[in-house]
Amino acid sequence: QVRLVESGGALVQAGGSLRLSCAASGSTFRINTMGWYRQGSGNEREFVALIRTGDSTTFADTVKGRFTISRDKDKNTVYLQMNSLKPEDTAVYYCNAETHYGSVYWGQGTQVTVSS
Repeated sequence: QVRLVESGGALVQAGGSLRLSCAASGSTFRINTMGWYRQGSGNEREFVALIRTGDSTTFADTVKGRFTISRDKDKNTVYLQMNSLKPEDTAVYYCNAETHYGSVYWGQGTQVTVSS
């Protein structure tokens, strides 16, 4: 089992920055990729970014150039640095982890609100 706890969500003005954190605990040695998804009001959950065991990354086109993802392996924590935030980035952001065996885990979510 893997437990994920997100933090860092807040209300921020457009153009501002936020850093989300996701702390993993439990069987973290089984984790292959960690990432972030988001779900805005009335929308389906969508992919934002992920980081692999070898630190390669992938981003959604909507956040490329504005968001970065990184990980602290000693702390089992993944970060999502969000810059140049837009109102359309408003959503609940969920941390995701997938193990080498294909199991998928989710955090409880953290709210990000970007005011115009």
